[in-house]
Amino acid sequence: MVSLLEARHGNAGRECYSIIDVSQYAGQIGTVTSTFTSIIAAIAGISLLVGGIGVMNIMLVSVTERTREIGIRKALGAKTGSITIQFLIEAGTLTLLGGLIGILLGLWGGNGISGLLGISGYVAPTTVVGIALFSVAIGIFFGIYPARKAAKLSPIEALRTE
Repeated sequence: MVSLLEARHGNAGRECYSIIDVSQYAGQIGTVTSTFTSIIAAIAGISLLVGGIGVMNIMLVSVTERTREIGIRKALGAKTGSITIQFLIEAGTLTLLGGLIGILLGLWGGNGISGLLGISGYVAPTTVVGIALFSVAIGIFFGIYPARKAAKLSPIEALRTE
């Protein structure tokens, strides 16, 4: 191939051309890509853990501040399950809103970067729905402890708090 190019362009012997076999770099590119993917996954996992703990703390504060309300509901006959479900719905709603804000910021940032680099990107609607549902699942998972704590409150003790 090099000799053909040199003969056609009249620069034989000057070593103006070189041929690189891209397949020799495929392994290195794969290694870099998998390392980058692992780092991003680790950062995402840590972010989810920290966010989940934050949701749990917010829900625990909510339980503490609404102890009297929980006591009144229990005194009026609210079942343990209904109180648990109420707090799980609140945790799920909280994380759904956070997830939707994150999705919008991610799409906005991705479009901005795509525009700067002159490339186009596509995010499947199923991906957006999956991320939203996953954020709700994280909220429900980390909301279980506060919801159970709220549901187990004694109505008498709850009504004594100020």
